[in-house]
Amino acid sequence: MPARRPGRFRSGEAGTGRHATGALVSASVFVSFPIAMSRLAPPLSERNETELERCDRHLGELMQELRVAQTGVQVLFGFLLTVPFTVRFDALGDGQRRMFFATLATTGVAAMLLIAPSAQHRVLFRCGDKHHLVRLANRYALAGLACVAVAITGALALVADVVFGSSFAGLAGAVAALACGWCWYGQPLLRRRSLHARASSSRRAARVPPATTR
Repeated sequence: MPARRPGRFRSGEAGTGRHATGALVSASVFVSFPIAMSRLAPPLSERNETELERCDRHLGELMQELRVAQTGVQVLFGFLLTVPFTVRFDALGDGQRRMFFATLATTGVAAMLLIAPSAQHRVLFRCGDKHHLVRLANRYALAGLACVAVAITGALALVADVVFGSSFAGLAGAVAALACGWCWYGQPLLRRRSLHARASSSRRAARVPPATTR
């Protein structure tokens, strides 16, 4: 019987050496690098894709998301780099200068973390290690977004401190931190927890044998 690629079925498709090789590669990589980003992921058959194709799709989606974040970080980083060369920078106090440098450093770290997946993808090109790369890139993205939230909070607090004073700066920083924390982490984490709880309840209900009637 002709070999078919796992997770993909087409009516009348004849097996070829290429398809058999793809199936063996997919199976070997999946065994060597078991990846389960979430148990809620739909089975491969629903998307008509192999394990390697799913991995390629995950990496492509992640890179698209990182481009959005990188643009904002680069603009903020470029703006902060020009601040010390402005006329009013000498009027900043010691506390404001420390806050500025902390914000600048955090923005630089965010840019480094968000660019890291692209650099590692180039270094590991054609090494057959994309499962590991997807997992690592996901962690870099989460850490980079956390640094972006800190940088945005610091930038707003610094500007508010210079324009309105320290009392308003604390309020602006708190609002920015809460907004980033809720929109970027709090809300999706609560949704993730709800989905996992619903899936666990469904699995437990499926294990319970139906009651027999007498």
